[in-house]
Amino acid sequence: MNDYDVVIVGAGSGNMIPFDLGGRRIAIVERDRFGGTCLNRGCIPSKMLVYVADVAQTVRTAGGYGVNAQLLGPDWPAVRDRIFARTDQVSDDGRQWRERNGVDVYTGVARFVAPKTLEVDGEQLRAERMIVAAGSRPIVPEIPGLRDIPFHTTDTIMRIDALPASMIVIGGGYVAAEMCHIFGAFGTQITIVEQESKLLGALDDEIALRFTEGYAERFDVRLSARVTKVEATAHGYAVHADGGPRPGVVEAETILVATGRTPNSDVLDVEAGGISTDEKGLVVTDDECATNVPGVWAIGDITNRIQLKHLANAQMRLAVHNAFHPESPRRSNFAVLPSAVFADPQVASVGSTERALREQGRAFDVARRDYSDTAYGWAARDTSGFVKLMADPATRRLLGAHIIGPDASTLIQPLVQAMSLGNTVDQLAREVLYIHPAATEVVAQALLEFPHPTAA
Repeated sequence: MNDYDVVIVGAGSGNMIPFDLGGRRIAIVERDRFGGTCLNRGCIPSKMLVYVADVAQTVRTAGGYGVNAQLLGPDWPAVRDRIFARTDQVSDDGRQWRERNGVDVYTGVARFVAPKTLEVDGEQLRAERMIVAAGSRPIVPEIPGLRDIPFHTTDTIMRIDALPASMIVIGGGYVAAEMCHIFGAFGTQITIVEQESKLLGALDDEIALRFTEGYAERFDVRLSARVTKVEATAHGYAVHADGGPRPGVVEAETILVATGRTPNSDVLDVEAGGISTDEKGLVVTDDECATNVPGVWAIGDITNRIQLKHLANAQMRLAVHNAFHPESPRRSNFAVLPSAVFADPQVASVGSTERALREQGRAFDVARRDYSDTAYGWAARDTSGFVKLMADPATRRLLGAHIIGPDASTLIQPLVQAMSLGNTVDQLAREVLYIHPAATEVVAQALLEFPHPTAA
């Protein structure tokens, strides 16, 4: 038995935990590369690829701006190697830094064998304080024939050796949206098979509909379709789909499964550690990031229904404080949780959707403004992007903000700040100067669309 003061399970956000913890004996366990999903298989490499895809799309559409340009195609190995040379080095540096500074690093699959006791490759680790940050993995649905072929998930698709000529993407969420943009911009012929009636169905209905319309112009989009079978063919792989307006069989060189993610609580066997989970396998925590086992905290994808790196990082800071300052615990306040889809078009959201507000029976006002109403929108030749805001008519505070169009992930940030600080839409619209003619004017003009408050 190896006894420690602290054991961290997972080197994604777990690796960001400060280890200058008063000379305590610390171990970190990671079954793959340091940096977790975000650095190695998720946020960072995918957004680096998105940036290159945006460059390719700019060249492809340059003629509309009066610029004569020709896209000869990406040098995929060069693109891939530039990205992963950077991220792999960061991963290696992270591990080496921990080892040089006295942290014991265990590489292997960890599982609980008792409360506060882990087994990793035959060795047992015990600690009075544990932080579980073991993340999540792609869901692989039970589709007949799928496991008999070499399909891809985001764990593998970004490191492939050559661009496929064609790809079938099973799923219509944010991962599917981003991967379709990347590979579609690089010249791969894309078919999307999605069981819901629109893409990005968890978002505001107007946003999801506009996004779906845009993708239907770029790709072969098959909605309300249930995949019934996958099989190898002479030229690649075939997906059989029932339902929707276009049932049938589609073939492609490659299949990407992008149907969501599931927490790694089962791999970790948290039940053997006495740790409670919900019906989806997510570790249950309170507002201090503490589990039901005293001395054990959990953060990140293994505990979050909405799996976002910025949320995991905030939880990491909270869990570390509470683990080592029990006399003054801090509580989470993550009610304002923004997110973005880095596709083309970009999408960003924070707060409630219109549908959710109606289901709650809440009173609200809606304000909306198109990118095409602004000078920046004219410059960008954008005819589909818009800002949609909802506010409480009594308090005048934002209830939700949703943007689709160029730089949406950046434009939403002042609205996130306003919701966090309790600013009213009137303060945002009339007490703040917006640079003219910057893209932020579309936000300013949307705020001015709210009905003016009646005089007291």
